[in-house]
Order: sequence, then C-alpha cells, then structure tokens
Amino acid sequence: MIAILGKEIKGYLTSMVGYVFIAFLLMVSGIYFTAYHLKGAYPKFAYTLNAVLVVFLIAVPILTMRILAEERKQKTDQLLLTAPVSVTEIVVGKYLALACIFLIVVLVLALYPLILSQFGSIPYGETYAALFGFWLMGCSFLAIGLYISSITESQVIAAVLTFLALFVCYLMEGIAGFFPETSSASFLFLAVLVAVLSFLIQYWTKNKAISGIFLIACEAVLIVLYMVNATAFEGVIQDIFGVFDISGHFSEFASGIFDVTGVVYYLSIIGVFLFLTVESIQKRRWS
Repeated sequence: MIAILGKEIKGYLTSMVGYVFIAFLLMVSGIYFTAYHLKGAYPKFAYTLNAVLVVFLIAVPILTMRILAEERKQKTDQLLLTAPVSVTEIVVGKYLALACIFLIVVLVLALYPLILSQFGSIPYGETYAALFGFWLMGCSFLAIGLYISSITESQVIAAVLTFLALFVCYLMEGIAGFFPETSSASFLFLAVLVAVLSFLIQYWTKNKAISGIFLIACEAVLIVLYMVNATAFEGVIQDIFGVFDISGHFSEFASGIFDVTGVVYYLSIIGVFLFLTVESIQKRRWS
C-alpha cells in the first residue's frame, strides 16, 4: 500500500494534474481571501471556504478522473490486480494519495489566518475548526470521485459524472425544499422508492421472485406503519435528502463548532465509497 501511495503522489507531482488542482484552488481562494478579508476586513475565514466550495466541485473531478479510469483503459489495472497486494490496499493507497494532494492545499490555506492576524484579532478556534471541516468534506468528495472513476474507463465520463454527483449533493437542501413535508407525500415518496429499489434488485440479481417478495413485503410494512402512526412520516423526504447533503454538514464547522456528528458523517461517507470502489473492482476482477 505504501508503494502505491508513493507512486500515485509522485505521479501527481510529476504531471500537470496535481499542480493544476493545487494552483486552481489556491488561486481562487487567494482571490476571495483578498476581497473578503484583506480589503473587506472580514475576520471569519470560513467565508472564503464557503465561497471556494462551488469551485471545489469543479476541481475534484480534475484530480480524480484518471486515478482508476486511466488504468482500466490502458489495461494496466491487470498488473495491479495480480500484484501481491489486496484490492483494499490498492484502493486505500490511491485514496490516501488523493487526500495527501488535497492536504497540501489545506496546509497552505492554514497560513492565511496567520497572515490575517497581522491586521487584527482572529478567532483561531473557529477558523481552524472550519478548515478541518473543509478538509473532511473534501476527502468525502474525493472518495466519491474515486468510486466513479472505478466504474468507467473514460476520464471525461468520470469527470462529468463526478461533477454531476457532487453538484446534486450541493443542491440537495434546495431540492428537498421542493417536496412537501406532509405525511401523505412522504408515504408516496417511500412507496415509489421501494418500487425503484425492487427494480434494481431484479436488475442486479436477475431474480423476479426475490424482487417481488421485497416489493410486496416493504409496501405492506409501509401501509401498516402509515395506518398506525401517519404523523411519523412527516418530513421523512427531507430527512432522506439530508443524508446526501454532504456540503450541508460543513455549515456547523463553518460556524466554529467542532461537530462530532459531522466528523462521523464524513468518515462514514468515505468508508462507504471506498467499500463500493473495492467491490466495483472485485466484481470486474472476477467477471
């Protein structure tokens, strides 16, 4: 795993991809830092991090698009899969390389508040809590990009899909606002969701009996629960969409709060998508 980590970091630092990612984020953050803090005298560095967030959605696909898709296209992934390391070690090594490149950006950003402190008082605790949350959120984005890169051999498709996925997550709070919070709307939403999951189960397993049993059982449970306590369904749609609101959890850190729930959430996102990446490669390995 260490060898893969070193190889990937060296690859990013000896090509334009890593430098473009670092330079792009630092350039944009520098512009916002100058406008908001040096000229506008705004003391909260989280304001700059919030502004950079939208640009970050573009930068992440640039960094992650080639990490697995390029090797799959060039068939060099076969060499990795036959190496004396597990698929998990390969995935974790590549992911840590992405996290290290992003860490370079975060460490440079950590110097900005020190520059700002020369002109006045800075809330260091609040500032570095926001920066830590920004790093965790970025690591979650990188895990998603890594997974998407593992399911295609086209770097362009990987970049586009990663951007779309991150952009939808960024808009998730607004999307949830389009749906009513009534119990009846939540019931209908869950019923449709169960039907979609049943279709996916049939697609994956090619077994109509299993998908049919799943559909009937889940729909029956929903009906019973709705008849027993309909009010429990209120706001369920918003709760479900909230799970995918990755950038929304950053707001607590941006407010200067070290949100333990947010830390657990981001670590869970990272763990889930690393697991999905491993399973994606394993499936291709034995297919």
